[in-house]
Amino acid sequence: MPSPPPPAPAPGTSGASAELALGAAGIARRAVGAEESSAASRAWWDADAADYQAEHGAFLGDDDFVWCPERLREADAHLLGDPAALRGARVLEIGCGAASCSRWLARTGARVVGLDLSAGMLREARAADARTGTAVPLVQADAGAVPLRDASVDAAFSAFGAIPFVADAGAVLREVARVLRPGAPWVFAVNHPMRWMFPDDPGPDGLTVSQSYFDRTPYAEVDETGRAVYVEHHRTLGDRVADVVGAGLVLERLVEPDWPDDLDEVWGQWSPLRGALFPGTAIFCCRKPPGPA
Repeated sequence: MPSPPPPAPAPGTSGASAELALGAAGIARRAVGAEESSAASRAWWDADAADYQAEHGAFLGDDDFVWCPERLREADAHLLGDPAALRGARVLEIGCGAASCSRWLARTGARVVGLDLSAGMLREARAADARTGTAVPLVQADAGAVPLRDASVDAAFSAFGAIPFVADAGAVLREVARVLRPGAPWVFAVNHPMRWMFPDDPGPDGLTVSQSYFDRTPYAEVDETGRAVYVEHHRTLGDRVADVVGAGLVLERLVEPDWPDDLDEVWGQWSPLRGALFPGTAIFCCRKPPGPA
């Protein structure tokens, strides 16, 4: 997370409308609890949804499953397992945004439900439904309170949705574990924890350590009253593993995608310069243990 305030986004880019609408006035490093985090995320993504899609929608696609800015696709990686096994399976996406990943899975035959906190992002999802002719069921809910029955989901995943923005990621994983059937996979992608040490700069200034990896103080953008309007929470790799284990899940694999040689696109802090030197994404491939034989 950046130490000095970042430059204001240009009009029409992701973050510009949200900062203006919510009155972002500065950066604070302080404790941010669950309620404040949830309120900030809901308001931010409602305000930013259209700009975010305008800036990143072409990269993500309306019905493509891209795990991360390194362009790793589920069609190639099969992190959720054999695609044939997902036909007819009930799949949950946590933090679905415009639901491009869910829509791709639906086209392969899965029965997908997309969950997101933001009504603005879900409106973008409905617009993409109309463009593609493929609609997925959508639920507006907090990732820490999934409105599904116990053991009712055959697979679950999150591609940068919800988890970096919640105060208690462990609670989200416990909810996921609750709704998964025994033996079901849970895969989630987040910004790589080591990135916390560096400024959010895709250029040379983003190669110099500016703060401790072990500093878990949240990054918050605040308005003039000090109210958080945007929040990200840092967890170390060890914390992420502890959350997985604490939820009763098994970590089967940790994927750190390489930066592709032919990818010259910059996405926020992700860039070819930084991607060639250290990872930007961590993908945790987990599974709920099978039940008794």
